[in-house]
Amino acid sequence: MDKINELLTRGVVNIYPSKEELEKILNSGKKLRLYQGFDPTGPQLHLGHMVGLRKMRQWQDLGHQVILLIGDVTGMIGDPSGKTTARKILTHEEVMANVKSYKEQASKILRFNGQNPVEIKYNGEWLTKLSAIEFIKITGLLSVNQVIQRDMFQERLKKNEDIYMNEFCYPVMQAYDSVVMNIDLEIGGTDQMFNMLLGRKLMRHILHKDKFVMTTPLLADSSGRKIGKTEGNVIALTDEPGELFGKIMALPDDIILKAMEYLTNISLEEINKIEKNMSKGDNPIKYKKQLAFEITKDLNDQDTAQTAQVNFEKTIQKKQTPQDIPVFNVVNKSSILSFLIESKLSDSKSDARRLINQGAVNLDDKKITHPYQEIENGILKVGKHRFIKIKIK
Repeated sequence: MDKINELLTRGVVNIYPSKEELEKILNSGKKLRLYQGFDPTGPQLHLGHMVGLRKMRQWQDLGHQVILLIGDVTGMIGDPSGKTTARKILTHEEVMANVKSYKEQASKILRFNGQNPVEIKYNGEWLTKLSAIEFIKITGLLSVNQVIQRDMFQERLKKNEDIYMNEFCYPVMQAYDSVVMNIDLEIGGTDQMFNMLLGRKLMRHILHKDKFVMTTPLLADSSGRKIGKTEGNVIALTDEPGELFGKIMALPDDIILKAMEYLTNISLEEINKIEKNMSKGDNPIKYKKQLAFEITKDLNDQDTAQTAQVNFEKTIQKKQTPQDIPVFNVVNKSSILSFLIESKLSDSKSDARRLINQGAVNLDDKKITHPYQEIENGILKVGKHRFIKIKIK
């Protein structure tokens, strides 16, 4: 009973049609078929995704059938939710390149083998097979009036800006996913509420069945600024542990309690005590360290989290150089720009240039100012948290 109550309350904003109806079904022992969809518009799953992934894991642990749906077709179009301008259309090749390691990333939280494994599906399995006539019949079951009332569309209309037909089609396609998979419940962030409720309506029309909708909160600070790709502050599930720890420590203080509830197993009783202590003037940094430790541990392991915390305290708080810096052996000398990519300290040339231009790259405490400066033996520091020892052979 306690697990069901936590499932339905912790990190949950709303349940449609009601929490009471869903609770009654769960208490009866019935197992549900449920899913959450992820559009691969970028290659990384991040802490924003972690909110939903943890909720999916709760359902999985209670024995329910969980599906992780990859939107390889919807991801090409892009969800207009929360957007005041139209998204760029991606090719299927771009989308599939993004999704390449999604299973590996999600496996840090979900279980894809053993007892009751999570199933992965792609909505291209059915959306690419729909004929134009079939799709038109589906759209005929839904109202344009509903879609046009969405806030971001109303904002564009006021500015006399275009709303494109593909943006109207997106929620219809997401709604159809629920029908094809014949699910009992869909999980998604509050920004997905419209799309999920449209799916609920379409299921009633086609399958004469109601589905439950569970909305989870968006990870955001008190100003409403989200933590994620759109805002350019991604904290990826696969970030190197020291970098992960440091990025969490850089989050605003007002996100600590929310993140503890949504992203950790810290008990709600302890979170309430922390809230009281902070309101009495306790320094939030010790609680932020606790948050960073718990997330780093859950995405890696306890020893790794402890090492990350020690290194943070030495390098950031005490401004010391860590002892266990990884060594990168260099056979052929190259430029700093090339080395940043080769050593995977940067994802691309443009990212490497940006780091250098921002003064975030130092060699033996000397700032690198030119991207084509030749590398030398020494300790290269990128940002505040990443160190690598260059050893030229």
